[in-house]
Amino acid sequence: MSAQVTSIYALGFTIYDLRSKDMTETSEIGSQLRLDLLREALPYIQRFKGQTFVVKLSGKATEDLNNLSSLAEELALLHQVGIRICVVHGGGKQLSELASRMGIEQTIINGRRVTDDATLEMAKMVFAGTINIDILSALRNRGIEAVGLSGIDGNIVHAERRPAKEILNRETGERSHIDFGHVGDVVKINARLLMVLLKEGYLPVISSLGADAEGTVFNINADTIAAEIAIQLKAEKLILLSDVDGIYLRKGDPATKLSQLTADQADALVNDGSATGGMIPKLQNISELLRRGVHSAHVISGTKRNALLSEIFTDKGTGTMIVA
Repeated sequence: MSAQVTSIYALGFTIYDLRSKDMTETSEIGSQLRLDLLREALPYIQRFKGQTFVVKLSGKATEDLNNLSSLAEELALLHQVGIRICVVHGGGKQLSELASRMGIEQTIINGRRVTDDATLEMAKMVFAGTINIDILSALRNRGIEAVGLSGIDGNIVHAERRPAKEILNRETGERSHIDFGHVGDVVKINARLLMVLLKEGYLPVISSLGADAEGTVFNINADTIAAEIAIQLKAEKLILLSDVDGIYLRKGDPATKLSQLTADQADALVNDGSATGGMIPKLQNISELLRRGVHSAHVISGTKRNALLSEIFTDKGTGTMIVA
């Protein structure tokens, strides 16, 4: 049995596992359901084979090693059925925890972190060090040849220092002049190294650091890097594995979860204040990339088993899909 056929069969078992948590079918019915799920997945496998997906992992998705191992298995399945995967990660949760342990106060405004000298040094250690290596280790355990990178490697992310400017704090309603410190804005993505790696069957894993032409290192929002890389790679999808399982009109109210929305509707959620915290830069980046050629973006849970596979290979999905 070929590796791809084995992976497709394994896919049927994993999606079945997602669907059958509360089922008590006989073994024969369960086997038929698994086969039906493979039939449901087939057109998606055929459609996406050879396409590129950019998958962004949140800090919460990577902090628990058991959860990371499960995610690595799902990424491995996508890789084995012929989808080109490029992973981008930040690690804001781990950075905040390290700062707390070291007694370094953190300021986050509208989902974006003010980065002083000490915070930048911690970001280098956490993003390009611990988290990146943990992801590589989990993928290696699943037989995937992954390559760990930061945005500085191969000049992937060319950035410039974000200028100080007046910001409306959406949580307090106050305007103030903010210097974000060592925070960068993406100027250009050089995707040549990533294209070479993807063409040769490697899976790149990129941490959210970038630099300018002088080599000055910046902390950059991982959602922004993922969106810009997706545009340059002409990705079919950008998938954001988040702390929540989709986008809600009212935070914490399951009845208001949106299964699909447009880029214009995403803009409206930001402008009318419905989006808060880290969801603001997510939606801003998504709106921009959809208008620049990426076909769809998805916000799904990074901690729910099989959420990634279900979003891609089933008709119903699990999160929120945003289209142009």
